[in-house]
Amino acid sequence: MTRKYLAPLLAFFATWPIVAVADGRDTHEHSDDFRHWELASRDPDRIFLTFHGDAATRRAVTWRTNSRVMKAFVEVAPALAEPGFDRLAKSIPAATEVVDLAETKGANQSKVHYHSAVMSGLKPDSLYAYRVGDGDKRWSEWIQFKTAAESAKPFSFIYFGDAQNDVHSRWSRVIRMAHQTAPQAAFALHAGDLINKANSDTEWAGWFKAGSYLHAQWTGIPVVGNHEYLHGGGAKESQRKMSMLWQPQFTIPIAEGLSEELHETVYTVEYQDVQIIVLNSMKSTEEQTDYMEQQLKKPGFNWRFLTFHYPIYSPRLRERHALPKSTRKQWRELIAKYKVDCVFQGHDHAYLRGQVPMRSAADQKSNQLQTLYVVSVSGPKQGIPEPKHMDSYKAEGFESVRGAANTQFFQMIEIDGDEMIYKAYTTAGELYDAAVIKKNFKTGIKTIRQMIPDTQERTFENTQKYSSDNLK
Repeated sequence: MTRKYLAPLLAFFATWPIVAVADGRDTHEHSDDFRHWELASRDPDRIFLTFHGDAATRRAVTWRTNSRVMKAFVEVAPALAEPGFDRLAKSIPAATEVVDLAETKGANQSKVHYHSAVMSGLKPDSLYAYRVGDGDKRWSEWIQFKTAAESAKPFSFIYFGDAQNDVHSRWSRVIRMAHQTAPQAAFALHAGDLINKANSDTEWAGWFKAGSYLHAQWTGIPVVGNHEYLHGGGAKESQRKMSMLWQPQFTIPIAEGLSEELHETVYTVEYQDVQIIVLNSMKSTEEQTDYMEQQLKKPGFNWRFLTFHYPIYSPRLRERHALPKSTRKQWRELIAKYKVDCVFQGHDHAYLRGQVPMRSAADQKSNQLQTLYVVSVSGPKQGIPEPKHMDSYKAEGFESVRGAANTQFFQMIEIDGDEMIYKAYTTAGELYDAAVIKKNFKTGIKTIRQMIPDTQERTFENTQKYSSDNLK
């Protein structure tokens, strides 16, 4: 065949998708419809670090490859200054789980492999480097993290409200500005609705790409929200089915005594003198009440935090998308009983920091604090606050302190001895809200000092319009 006829023929075939068969085990469709970072390969991607037991001696890591990688390993070593540190690395075999992406929305491949391993026997308060791969030529870069100390020591962490929409494009700058602001943060808390459609692998791809190596470097505390479930937040509990990608992507310890549907969504992180209880506001909420109290009864913590998606005190009236009234009452009463220091929530796509103070009828000006409550949003989907409905919260002792709309936020929380410093930043890196809680560990008495910058509260009226589509 002459070049005259061959060239058009080759051009025609070039428009076809390229199909690669991997030793007969799997078929992957590679087309221009998908970006390279959405497609699994033999190289590790979507690397995510989590707590798994003692934060001073253990970490878990999860990552993804295509189905050609049948065996996987993590190597971990003390992060010495010299380049030959890896000679001290120990190799840990990983467990491998097959996930069929054909069941996801907008599938870009068929079967992929998720690998997970737990790094144990680490030394407290020490810097480590790890990498994940196939044990041969396909390795990630070396990534560093630091273990917790065995006792109280100053540290900070980052808290994100919902990322959810347009994550790759518009949430990426939030997490990266958070890292610029708090590069030494020990971990990052994600308070639910990480993406919009539970089983959309392309949306999860955008979330992992937006955070990039930060997901592998900051130990993460993921919390499930209503968008991590199918059928939406308004469906009955029995109809809600969790994303098929949640458990493969995040290696989370299983809390004993809870039903299987709560596994890897309800857990407790104990970091130095801080206890963080993670709850699932979407499923079997009554069952979690006993678990919460069992955790709060544990001695040895100077600071106690709760995190879940649906708020106790909401800046928006959303009765179809809320905690059951009985659960809200039980959880609120336990929070008061054990004087939980802070509750970190999401869901409402607006910002609200409020508090329940400790006051007697005769002392209405006391700055003593029971609990600080925060609702925040880190993604571009923004809701319109409805302050009138919050009047009903006054009977429960709740006071609204600072609010905002049409603004992407991240929060930095610093723990330094008997002080907790709370700071809320916009994605432009500007300090928007701040407070300092001082606590007497012997008496349990807390006082709060407001440190709100002298700036106007942000509203839809005084900020740049984005899109009415994001108000739905």
